[in-house]
Amino acid sequence: MQQSSTIEQTVDHLFRHEWGKLVAALTKVFGVHNLQLAEDVVQDTLLKALDNWKINGLPANPSAWLFTAARNKAVDVIRKQKQGEAYAKSVSHLLQSEYTLAPTVNELVNDKTIDDDRLRMMFVCCHPSLPTEAQVALILRILCGFSVTEIAKAFVSNYDTIEKRLYRAKQTFRENKIEFELPPSSELNNRVENVLMAIYLLFNEGYNSTNHEDLIRNDLMNEAMRLCELVCRSPSVQHANAHALMALMCFTSSRNAARMDEEGNVLLLKQQDRRKWNRALIETGVYHLEESAAGETISKYHIEAGIAYEHAQARDYDHTNWHNILNCYNLLYQLYPSPVIALNRAIVVSELKGATEGIKAIEAIHGLETLKNYYLLPATLGELYWRLKEYDKAREYFEEAIELTQSAIEKKLLQGKLSKTERE
Repeated sequence: MQQSSTIEQTVDHLFRHEWGKLVAALTKVFGVHNLQLAEDVVQDTLLKALDNWKINGLPANPSAWLFTAARNKAVDVIRKQKQGEAYAKSVSHLLQSEYTLAPTVNELVNDKTIDDDRLRMMFVCCHPSLPTEAQVALILRILCGFSVTEIAKAFVSNYDTIEKRLYRAKQTFRENKIEFELPPSSELNNRVENVLMAIYLLFNEGYNSTNHEDLIRNDLMNEAMRLCELVCRSPSVQHANAHALMALMCFTSSRNAARMDEEGNVLLLKQQDRRKWNRALIETGVYHLEESAAGETISKYHIEAGIAYEHAQARDYDHTNWHNILNCYNLLYQLYPSPVIALNRAIVVSELKGATEGIKAIEAIHGLETLKNYYLLPATLGELYWRLKEYDKAREYFEEAIELTQSAIEKKLLQGKLSKTERE
């Protein structure tokens, strides 16, 4: 029983780490229009592995075993399908002949070019013909091996909606005859931005999960960083913005071990034990921030990484360089104006000039009404009025924030603040 359990855990681990590699390699054979077929072959391969390993035990190299099984399965599938079936354009004719079928599949489905295959798959998932939410869902499904249920849970949606979103995305691939290749150099930079945005959204969902029992989703954050590392290493694309995003993610995730106490309560920046911050990740973030300076433009990732760097370098909360952070927010708002950025800027203003000035900055936000359902707006106002000892107003805002957030952990944090006002 214990061995069976160990094998199931190993398969689950491999499912996460090998799924994207296998789907990408098989898509190179079947073509993007047959993406579902590639997924089906991988699914069958994993089920076969589970059955085989339960009887024969784990092979010495499970990953190599999976690639071999996937190649064999792919050859069987092609043999069984009708002659003349269209596969990947560049190799379709080689798959029609028994003499070249197996050698071609063996050449294409291996782990020697896996980084290149996954990078191409990432650009396919972020094709501009797809809406952003479909791009992120595809990356989670195709490259990260998330189930439809997990994607729905990660993005506060339901199973049917995500399933339809994925189906329509694959239908778009079929209708538009999307190829498994990097876009031409004239489109590459724009497509990189799509890829980075999808990674950014994935990371943010992991950092502050909107509707999951865990506030911090290390699995999502790690997957986002792994995908961004692929972009940083690729010789085919410009790296500056990818390095900036990587720096931002390193600085931000370095604080994960200090963000919750042993009872599962959220610890805000001011309350965190900075000895628990991951210094190795901070150093890695500094490396990527320096690499990002090689570019000729500045992106929002550069500026947000600069803000995260200031927090990472401060030895304690009182020594935070709020002036530098405010300068970053001023630039961020100038280049990418939005009410959310203005709200974050107002919080920095309150640190520098006091709660009253922070409230004035919030009241001056252009488009403030668009934040009426954003729980951090009343949560911030509640905090600022609490600092001014206007407890009735603070209580009102905290109650509003509790109603707006979907996160049980955030509700608990806000309930604690509300209780504090009631004791005053």
